[in-house]
Amino acid sequence: MKNLGDMMKQAQALQQKVQAAKDQMAQTEVDGSSGGGMVSVTLKNVGELTRLAIDDSLLAPGEGEILADLIIAAHADARRKLEAKQQELMREAAGMFAGIPGLPTF
Repeated sequence: MKNLGDMMKQAQALQQKVQAAKDQMAQTEVDGSSGGGMVSVTLKNVGELTRLAIDDSLLAPGEGEILADLIIAAHADARRKLEAKQQELMREAAGMFAGIPGLPTF
């Protein structure tokens, strides 16, 4: 029975680590950019857009389509970074249990 008790303690410790990782992720912000930095966005948590910066040169008449493409590209860049950070935090939290089916993920 001692092994079962140890396993329960490990499972509880894992749950606490996963919750701590989720709490940390809720506070994490990442930046994405496109057009050589002419458009940048900041995402946090599960992809909430918290900031959008646009270079004034893109606000000229006829630049709308280019601007839209750059915003989409900057968002995609930030989203990739956010997902990578989420995976990193979860791997750190899960430790040797990483990749086991049924464990919580972001």
